[in-house]
Amino acid sequence: MCIGYASAQKAASSTEQDNYTQVITQRAQKIVAVLGINDSAKFKRVQNIIINQYRTLSAIHDSRNAQVKDIKAQAGDDKTKANAEVAVIDTNVDKQLNQLHSKYLSQLGTELTPTQIDQVKDAMTYKVLPLTYNAYLDELPNLTEVQKTQIKAWLTEAREHAIDAESSEKKHAWFGKYKGRINNYLSAQGYDMKKAGEEWQKRIKEKQQEQKG
Repeated sequence: MCIGYASAQKAASSTEQDNYTQVITQRAQKIVAVLGINDSAKFKRVQNIIINQYRTLSAIHDSRNAQVKDIKAQAGDDKTKANAEVAVIDTNVDKQLNQLHSKYLSQLGTELTPTQIDQVKDAMTYKVLPLTYNAYLDELPNLTEVQKTQIKAWLTEAREHAIDAESSEKKHAWFGKYKGRINNYLSAQGYDMKKAGEEWQKRIKEKQQEQKG
């Protein structure tokens, strides 16, 4: 019975791995498909770079989460000890992610142009950067070039972090963090962000009504 159970677990694990491989392969294929690569061998090389990145990121985050789970289980009510041990793990994970990040961009750089690499980054982060940046331009049409540059710089920094995050929720959280920074910056620059947001939503509704009419 023990052998049968172990075999069943192994089979289940193998099936999960196969399913995950299929998911990240399809995901990578969609990303590369919009890069305008006509060389099939190059297409495959870039796809494999992206697949390996997804796989390695998953392994790092899964290992981290498993260790944290064990720490919290062993610590019991001693949250101070648990938090200290988790902090050590997270520091190590950050180092791993930074090294992987640099290696990944270096690999992409051997195959792609800077513009294509930006396309890959946007695709891996649900295009939140261009969507958010354009939303700021639409909401605040009087932004100066200096302000636009600062907004773009912070969103770009958010994207660099989001690329390495383990889930959609955590990718969006990075952008949420930087949007808070941007809004504080714009408020300090004299913008009433609440009023600007309300007026922007009003303009959007009016435009939608015009299109329907």
